[in-house]
Amino acid sequence: MRHVPGVSLQRKLLLWLLLPQLVLWLSGGFLAWRIALQNGEKGIDQTLTQSVRALARQIKPIGDGLLVDFPKAAQDILEQDPADRITYMVSSPPGRFLLGNAQLPPPPAQVDVAVGEAFLYQARVDDKPVRVALLDVDYGTASTRQRLRVQVAQSLTVRERIAQELLERMVFPMGLMGLALSAVVYAGVLRGLQPLKRLEAQIERAGALPHTGTTPLPPIELTSAPQEVHSLASTINRLLETVARGQQKEKRFLNDAAHQLRTPLAGLIGQTELALHESHEPEVQARLQKVLSAAQRSAHLVHQLLQLARSESNVVMQSIDLAALAREVAREWAARALAQGMDLGYEGVDHLPAQGHPLLLREALNNLIDNALHYAGPGATITVRVGHEEPGHWALLVVEDDGPGVPAEHLGDLFARFWRGSDKAGGCGLGLSIVEEIALRHGGRTVAEGLVPKGLRVGMRLPAG
Repeated sequence: MRHVPGVSLQRKLLLWLLLPQLVLWLSGGFLAWRIALQNGEKGIDQTLTQSVRALARQIKPIGDGLLVDFPKAAQDILEQDPADRITYMVSSPPGRFLLGNAQLPPPPAQVDVAVGEAFLYQARVDDKPVRVALLDVDYGTASTRQRLRVQVAQSLTVRERIAQELLERMVFPMGLMGLALSAVVYAGVLRGLQPLKRLEAQIERAGALPHTGTTPLPPIELTSAPQEVHSLASTINRLLETVARGQQKEKRFLNDAAHQLRTPLAGLIGQTELALHESHEPEVQARLQKVLSAAQRSAHLVHQLLQLARSESNVVMQSIDLAALAREVAREWAARALAQGMDLGYEGVDHLPAQGHPLLLREALNNLIDNALHYAGPGATITVRVGHEEPGHWALLVVEDDGPGVPAEHLGDLFARFWRGSDKAGGCGLGLSIVEEIALRHGGRTVAEGLVPKGLRVGMRLPAG
């Protein structure tokens, strides 16, 4: 089952760090707006309280009557700003209009206004919110006591304007601080995740080594990293050690088993061949021939297992001439090819320097030629070819034949262990697997493609020296 990766750790950290910051920034802006409104309202209240007391002082009782000494200049000052005018109303008794603006609403009915104390409340005039200051004053004689009400109202536009100006002055620096904090958080997250990036890079470099799968992977080393990353690296190192021990045990078992089987199989083959020479009964010879064929196949399998174990061992590379090595191996197989009615030859460059292990490359080419001789069929032409392949400066070592080939859908199975292209006797399905192991050991890769009109090309691409 394929697992889809979730959100990256970097995105999660940024989300959990920047999202609360955004929420706090918006909350701070709203709180600043509310504080600005409250401060504006407080300033309006102070102004209205002073205005209503000053206006009340301008109304002087004379006997049972009133003298309103309110100059025209003061009235002009109160009403000089149409957008933020201050209006007033004088009534006696309260609610009975005497002068000013008759539209000022009374205070809420459930409020008991104390004489001589300013009372503040909100109302609406011309469908606009206003703040009203109210002051009740007693006047007249003891027998004819009367009450005078003075109201002064101011539009709340000034409060909103003050709050808006304050908020505008705060938003810009708060925005800059938010951006700066976001940048610091982003840089901190990137810096904090660098040890994980280095750990990932070390694992990728270790996985890309040419000898991957043949020698234990090097341990992960982090000189400076948080404790959690060190713990992760230590866990990975313990896992690598466990895998390396398992590989070593498997290689030792394979090598020991193959060595233990070589001697009895060689004795079985020798004794069977002697029995074939000494026996003259057809039935006995037929049975002995089957025993000999089975013993030879077993010996060939043991040999291939030994070569497989050798290809997975840690060996040292050296400078070689790949073309000279290929010509030498082709000459060694020429006699067997002629005996089987096939034409084996070499084509390619005269010299091709490369870095490799001669014994392993020789074994790989032996397996390629043996595979071609086994499956190409009588009369086939087999060519060992060495040359350059661009781009990338690759050295190409392949064996071509004009035999029946392999269906295109099975080309990818050629290098699988114990896979065979036909039921023809002989072979154990390990030869090309060994070729692939040797190619990987040299930092290269295998090649398998069909030829036109028929045939097969199998080999290796190796880094040129």
